[in-house]
Amino acid sequence: MKKIKIIGAGLAGAEAAWQAAALGCPVELWEMRPARRSPAHSTDYFAELVCSNSLRAAGLTNAVGLLKEEMRRQNSLIMACADLCRVPAGGALAVDREGFGRAVTERILAEPNITVHYAEVQSLADLLAEDSLVIVAAGPLLDGALAEDLRRRLGVDGAAGEYLHFHDAVAPIVDGATIDMSKVYWASRYGKDGDFQPAEAAGHAGDYLNCPMDKQQYLHFYQELLAAERVPLHDFEQEKDFEGCMPIESMARRGEDTIRFGPLKPVGLGNPHAEGREPYAVVQLRQDNAAATLFNLVGFQTRLTWPEQKRVFRLIPGLEQAEFLRFGVMHRNSFINSPRLLTPALCLKSDERIYFAGQITGVEGYVESAACGLAAGRNAARAAQGFPPLVWSRQTALGGLLGWLQTPNPNFQPMNVTFGLIEPLGYKVRGKQNKNQRLAERALAVLDEMLAGM
Repeated sequence: MKKIKIIGAGLAGAEAAWQAAALGCPVELWEMRPARRSPAHSTDYFAELVCSNSLRAAGLTNAVGLLKEEMRRQNSLIMACADLCRVPAGGALAVDREGFGRAVTERILAEPNITVHYAEVQSLADLLAEDSLVIVAAGPLLDGALAEDLRRRLGVDGAAGEYLHFHDAVAPIVDGATIDMSKVYWASRYGKDGDFQPAEAAGHAGDYLNCPMDKQQYLHFYQELLAAERVPLHDFEQEKDFEGCMPIESMARRGEDTIRFGPLKPVGLGNPHAEGREPYAVVQLRQDNAAATLFNLVGFQTRLTWPEQKRVFRLIPGLEQAEFLRFGVMHRNSFINSPRLLTPALCLKSDERIYFAGQITGVEGYVESAACGLAAGRNAARAAQGFPPLVWSRQTALGGLLGWLQTPNPNFQPMNVTFGLIEPLGYKVRGKQNKNQRLAERALAVLDEMLAGM
């Protein structure tokens, strides 16, 4: 049996290692931390969540919720640890960031089929020398010698469009003890009137802290946001934001009401401080740890300079004296042109010993990255044991997502999982929720049949 060597212990790498080990393969997992950290990492835990602590919607009528359930049914390590470390987040699955990273790390280190090497991989040559299979799950911040090695192996340079990038942004986190609770309130969107409670009230029904703005406050905040100084890009970089994770200031430049109908949307949130009248805009804060001492600003990914973040975001009611425990940052995410380079099994067409997993393939999002790791880990394990690769039906969320990586596109860009990637039902269903429910039910039935036949 061939050994499987995995570069990177992020969400995709950890999941790939877990899947391959569970199928009986010897796995070597290579992680450069703690010797070297990327600009986005702050801990030495595997599967660190470097942006939000939310894994997004939990329900089956949302495509990412369906993908989570499909992963649970396939022995996903990431989903098991996320469910274990869940914190309140309304209809979303959010986790205690540190607890989640610790749980993933402990389970990987306790797995007898996995050997962890804390060292930076400079080249694939040494890993391939022992007739091994390699999974590149180095993450979207890949740089240095390994990045150059991959460029040479792909036989192209960035200008050829095979090795691409976009800019991803991280939201700031504030100390919950420094929030002015007299100005904010707990509520989940579309909660009942009785669920809108001042933050000082004993107990609360909502899962988010809400900072309401009247029109004057909003317009002042909006103008200062537009005028704020941003961190300049390097000369070799182009501003190329991913639509699903756009900096708040970039979004604001599209028009005065763009963010008010986006992350600051006040609909369904009431306002106990104004006799129940709907506020003009609302900034939501989501609990970031189980102790409820950390809160992140929902939708506030940003490239503003740190002093400007403090100045502008303290204009938000309730955050006038907020202490920022982490400022928002901007980083460059790299990804390959998967439709041109990868087989359906996620290995290179030019060298089937080399697999790719995670955001570097062109999937976007925590769950999608882990799901890609699940598929790469399983298929590498099957190849190591002499079996043909698995093919997930495009009637499933995972199959639809992997299908995106196989769909030729002259402007290939990162993609979150959506129901639009899943094969249509073939008949009409009235109502979007009913349609999504039918798609989810069919997906899980197809997946269960596949798993039963393995």
